[in-house]
Amino acid sequence: MRALLNVIWLALSGIWLALAYTLAGIVCCILIVTIPFGLASFRIAAYALWPFGRTVTDRRSAGIPSLFGNLVWLLLAGWWIALTHLVTGVLLCLTVIGIPLGIGNFKMIPVSLLPLGREIVPA
Repeated sequence: MRALLNVIWLALSGIWLALAYTLAGIVCCILIVTIPFGLASFRIAAYALWPFGRTVTDRRSAGIPSLFGNLVWLLLAGWWIALTHLVTGVLLCLTVIGIPLGIGNFKMIPVSLLPLGREIVPA
């Protein structure tokens, strides 16, 4: 069932989300200061391609720099990316077929809101 949901997700929205996060990662990697945000965007892009069967957990080795980076991310980009996932998830849940895809969008909210100090692991 996960494979079927992932294929449907990939065809309908996963490829576009992954491309957008990859583009954001490339732009963030232009400056040395924003490289951690670029790497986080690449991680989210990989998660956006195949979200079902994987989950986001906190990384134990993350420290104070991740906290400060998450605050900067939250103020500059995280809130509107999370809001976009929320609105898209609600709209997808209006149809019966779109409910699993809406849940996939809801799963991406925590990692898009605060991406540093997180890792994506199999569920």
